[in-house]
Amino acid sequence: MSDTARRVEVYPGREAVVEFDPDLTFECVDDCTWCCHHGVLLYDRDLIELAERANLAETTTDFRGEKFVTREEKSREQHVAEDGHACAFLREDGLCTLHLEEDWKPTRCSVFPLGVYLEDGDLHVDIRDSAHDHCDGLNVSDRRVIDTLEAFLPEVLWDLENPDSDRAL
Repeated sequence: MSDTARRVEVYPGREAVVEFDPDLTFECVDDCTWCCHHGVLLYDRDLIELAERANLAETTTDFRGEKFVTREEKSREQHVAEDGHACAFLREDGLCTLHLEEDWKPTRCSVFPLGVYLEDGDLHVDIRDSAHDHCDGLNVSDRRVIDTLEAFLPEVLWDLENPDSDRAL
């Protein structure tokens, strides 16, 4: 554990090792959607939840033995990947169908802009390296991430064999 790391109880009996500045704030900002151009890894529970909201055959793809939300070509110029693709659930107005219309987010979407990984049996949490360069929501509000970790870290993360959020499509 680094000198700046601290253990924080997120849920009763469930701690995370926080590796980022405790004063860091985050709030999604209008028309950003940068996080939506990444492939969204779906854990087992996410697949069950998504199946209640969408056709899995049309909205998911297999990559290296794991399920991801399909990426599709978008007419948006802002915050899509270099190939012009983004998450299938990103609407043309820059809002997420799942979050806005279904009041639900896949685990990986909840975690963003944080990165999670297991080390020595502990769940570690840091800011994704790419978020420092691209995420407009860092340090723009009074919402300290460390005070609201349960909003970013669904409890299922502690039960996963590999919660590593750096896996991409």
